[in-house]
Amino acid sequence: MGSIGNRIPEVGMWFRNSDEAWEFCVQYGGHIGFDVRKRNTIKSRTDGTITSCRFVCSNEGIRRKSQIDHEPKRIRAETRTNCKVRMIVSFDRVAKFFEVTEVDLEHNHLLQLPQTCHLLASQRKISDVQALEIETTDDSGIMPKASHDSFACSCCLHVLLFHLLELLFCRPQ
Repeated sequence: MGSIGNRIPEVGMWFRNSDEAWEFCVQYGGHIGFDVRKRNTIKSRTDGTITSCRFVCSNEGIRRKSQIDHEPKRIRAETRTNCKVRMIVSFDRVAKFFEVTEVDLEHNHLLQLPQTCHLLASQRKISDVQALEIETTDDSGIMPKASHDSFACSCCLHVLLFHLLELLFCRPQ
């Protein structure tokens, strides 16, 4: 996660594309302590380009009531609090950039601690190498638990090797 400094979303900010606006919103959410999701993306009917995006707190809205007739086996905890935090960006066709047209930053729920922000869904990232390792082990038929144990072991070996080299070459004389 990159550093966003002291930047907070405000009306009039602009971005080169919608992906840049999304990345800013995700970084801001991780910095403050809330999860971000894309509420909707509106595309032009004529050329299919994105004209507007709405990014919201993951606690936005209220879960719909189930349409099933019987009682569910397990009732899930309610995670939505109808939080109104949102950032709307719209494409300016003349200037050729996305501009923030609406911002609301007031949460109605508790935020995550900085120590646990990396666990939020929008903050979880894996590298291309990790993705390739996961795909390779999956294609070879290795069960997920075994592949996880293998990755954890290789990680421990790197740390152990680093500490051994540190002990050998960095001791005071």
